[in-house]
Amino acid sequence: MAGCFFLIVSQALFNAAQPRPSFYRDVLPILQGHCQSCHRPDAIAPFSLMTYRETRLRAQAIGAAGESRKMPPWFADPCCGHFANDPSLTPEQIAAIKDWIEAGAPEGNRNDGPPTLHWTAGWNVPRPDLVLKMPVPVRLPAAGDVEYTYEIVPTDFAEGRWVQMSELRPLARDHVHHAVVYIRPPESNWLRGAPIGVPFTASTLHDPHLMHEAHSTTSDLLLVYAPGSSPDNWPEGMAKYIPAHSDLIFQMHYTTNGQPASDQTSLGVRFARTPPAKRVLTLQLANDSDRIPIPPNASNYRVAVEGTLPNDAELLSFFPHMHLRGKNFEYNIGHADGTQETLLRVNYDFYWQLSYLPVGAAVSARRHQARSHRPV
Repeated sequence: MAGCFFLIVSQALFNAAQPRPSFYRDVLPILQGHCQSCHRPDAIAPFSLMTYRETRLRAQAIGAAGESRKMPPWFADPCCGHFANDPSLTPEQIAAIKDWIEAGAPEGNRNDGPPTLHWTAGWNVPRPDLVLKMPVPVRLPAAGDVEYTYEIVPTDFAEGRWVQMSELRPLARDHVHHAVVYIRPPESNWLRGAPIGVPFTASTLHDPHLMHEAHSTTSDLLLVYAPGSSPDNWPEGMAKYIPAHSDLIFQMHYTTNGQPASDQTSLGVRFARTPPAKRVLTLQLANDSDRIPIPPNASNYRVAVEGTLPNDAELLSFFPHMHLRGKNFEYNIGHADGTQETLLRVNYDFYWQLSYLPVGAAVSARRHQARSHRPV
């Protein structure tokens, strides 16, 4: 009996020693690491989770979103690869939020929490060295389809510049499906003859050659924006290059949502402080979407595209992109011995188009084929 009694008392003392969950000690660190990059004032999320009051009001919804893994958004299949920017909560973090909610969502002692994060107002990158804005706002209707819209912005750089970080900030975020900024060096003939500094679409160009060029290019991308995407921040010793006297071409894919709007997207960049050892390039493997012959009633139609890298490369990120019919996306690399390795498999979500940054991603790709597959 004594032994039994000793065990019961010890367990009771152990339970009594467990601190009561609190917002500042248990929940705020999770929000800072996984949520506040979007859930803060003037960011992409529809509400802020910066304070106890804001979080307490949505405690049940936060717990449910965490348990279902709806939030933070992440769509990489765990079968393949590990990614440095995976925001997924650990089972322990999900349990910590659940315990806090079940305890009544207490605030706790402010001194138990981490220091408040101070975000750069309006930007997720540190204070930009340069901000370039689309010169003319784009008027968006309340309903209907909007053609891909372009604006060409001269940089007027007297010398080439290396970009370490960059971020796109749409003014009408709820109307922007995605945006791309292309680098057009002075020797490029792409879209020469298109207007400078004003919005245009393929149909407003009238010239058949220019109309075709609006949908096809081999130009390097400076960066891509989509809901949930992070700014580009290249590793030390790597940067994007904008040659002297280049133009930046903004390509905007707008959607309508029942309310008219006006968008004037801005680009913020931070320049590398020293010339990098390696230049970052963004390569596109794409299909002509007008020529994907999906049969009637097909529920899992597979489309593939492939290309060969001309030299060894270090793989930094993936950005899978499809439209509403897309359901899965897969990247494979074909090795010299004939084997194939899956680098990323994504359960695609049209409304959350994310970049995926592989961990330890040095890939020897000389004469290797990179393949992209997307069932639609």
